[in-house]
Parts: sequence; C-alpha cells; structure tokens
Amino acid sequence: MARLGVNIDHIATLRQVRGTRYPDPAGASLIVEQAGADQITVHLREDRRHIQDRDLRTLRHTVQTELNLESAVLEAMVVLAVDVRPNTVTFVPERRKELTTEGGLDVYGNRKQLKEKTEQLKKAGIRVSFFIDPEERQIRESREIGADTIEIHTGRYADATTPDEVKKEFERIRQSALLGKQLGLYVAAGHGLHYQNTGPLAAIPEIQEFNIGHAIIARALFVGLEQAVREIVAIVKK
Repeated sequence: MARLGVNIDHIATLRQVRGTRYPDPAGASLIVEQAGADQITVHLREDRRHIQDRDLRTLRHTVQTELNLESAVLEAMVVLAVDVRPNTVTFVPERRKELTTEGGLDVYGNRKQLKEKTEQLKKAGIRVSFFIDPEERQIRESREIGADTIEIHTGRYADATTPDEVKKEFERIRQSALLGKQLGLYVAAGHGLHYQNTGPLAAIPEIQEFNIGHAIIARALFVGLEQAVREIVAIVKK
C-alpha cells in the first residue's frame, strides 16, 4: 500500500492571514499522524507566505513519522535543511507570484545546480526528491543526477476537464511511475489531488507515496481534521 504525506501549509496560511499564533501547524501535525498519515509535508517558501522557519524547527522535534520539506533549489534552503535535518527534501520550482506550484522542475536545464545541492543534502543523510512532470527525459535525468525519489506532478491530471484528457494524463503518470520504478527510484505523486481523483492513481502499484494538502484542509472545515485525514487514508490504502 502507498504511504500518505499530508501537506499542512494551509494551517499556517490561516494563521498568517491574521498574524495570530494559531492555528499551530505542529499541533495539526499530531492530529494528522494520529489519523494515519505516514508523513508530514511542508513547503518553506522563499517569501514565507505560510510555513515559517520556526514551524520547520518545531516540527522536526514533534513529528513522529517523517518530515518532508519542499523547497526551491536555493543555497540558503539547503543550508537550513542540513541544520534542521528533515527526512526528505523535495526540490520544487518556485515563482513568487504563483498561487501554487505550477509545474515540475526542469531537471535537464538545471543539472549542475541540482547535482550540487543534491550532493550537499545526501552527505548530511537527507533523502532527495525531485518534483517533476511525467516526462521520460526528466525521470532519467533525475536518476542520473542522484535523486532518491521522484514526485510526479499530477496537476494536469487533476485539472483535466474531459474524459479523454483524464485518460491521457492518467496514462502519462502510469508510464512515468513504471519507468521510475524500473530505474530504481522511489515514486511519489502529488498536486491537485482530492477525494474524487486520487483513487484511480492509488491503483497504480508503482506509486509508493502520495502528498495531498489543500483538499484535506478544505474538507477538515466540515468534518474536522482527523476525519478528513482518515477519509483520504482509506482511499490511498484501499
């Protein structure tokens, strides 16, 4: 069965919009873990729009499962990660004006920088994941550079509006997961996934992990955080 990582960024978003001390991402992470999640995921953005440095440090001391830090490919972020020691660092592309991550890394086009940062993290005993589009070239390049994991960007699948589009994007993800597994990579998937579209992907045996956030936090407004996580756990592990 696949593992579930829950992204708790939007717990911090709610706090930051009013400048309060609550709600606390660390407190939320405890509920998430108790509900069956296998990993806590946070994206420490360069503009610090939600998760803050202190959140990351607190989570490192309180998370009982695993901590996955999503980060832009920046020296300052790598230095911080080496200091805090999350279990995994997932490199993602980042633009300041975007509402959310808009696509995967251009691994081929940023080979030198990614290789250097990957080596720094692996020397510190931190697993490295690349968030990439479901494209063969990006997968093979990720393996060559030394990534331990690829996280397949599922945004186009999630945003597809016709059955044919859904089928096409599903097949791209399935083929990419198969190739990643064949190359010896740990395969994760995420972005835009929710309670209606995760099930078909969870049936792909090569996908070993899902990272889901916004849909869970939105669902929690109506049923509570624990129940929202339990519902997605049931889908991922069915």
